[in-house]
Amino acid sequence: MAGFDAKDVQRLRQEAGVGMMDAKRALADAGGDMEKAFELLRERGQAKMAKRTDREANEGVVGSYVHTQNNRPVLGVLVELVCETDFVAKSEEFVRAANSIALHCSWADPRWITRDQVDTTEAEKERDLFRRQADGDGKPPEVVERIVAGKMESWYAENVLYDQTFVNPEIFEGTVGDMVGALASKMGENISVRRIARVAVGS
Repeated sequence: MAGFDAKDVQRLRQEAGVGMMDAKRALADAGGDMEKAFELLRERGQAKMAKRTDREANEGVVGSYVHTQNNRPVLGVLVELVCETDFVAKSEEFVRAANSIALHCSWADPRWITRDQVDTTEAEKERDLFRRQADGDGKPPEVVERIVAGKMESWYAENVLYDQTFVNPEIFEGTVGDMVGALASKMGENISVRRIARVAVGS
């Protein structure tokens, strides 16, 4: 992607509360300039309010999910979902979203919440491994890089909460990041997952 990368797309869609393709298209039209892309989304009616990430998110709830087996709890997840106001934090939809994300985490077991939190050393090790694997097939350098980029996207989708496809499509179709962004757009507040705690018997 000329002038921007997948991380820029992820950041814009979270800030503007839009889908991945809308964010990607806006960045392409803006030549990779994040502020111009955000303004384009506002002009198009896709981001209808001022940038939310500049505002404090000090309210929220702790969502939870407990999985039982043979009538005994064997796995529990707590998720801190934060917002700006007590009014939103108390809403049924917000609380339900926090619990849904906890349910998702019980299944998907994300290691990080966003790409910004990913251990760069570990990510580079994975990238180097994918590159060696592709090089071993004797492919041209430009093909190798496309293969590596695709495999890294898959790796992020396995390990990063916001990049994971939400576990229950009957509740939401898309990634958890899209789900949080859609909720933020609907509520008109800065909303994000701040912390996750996952405990399982035997782990």
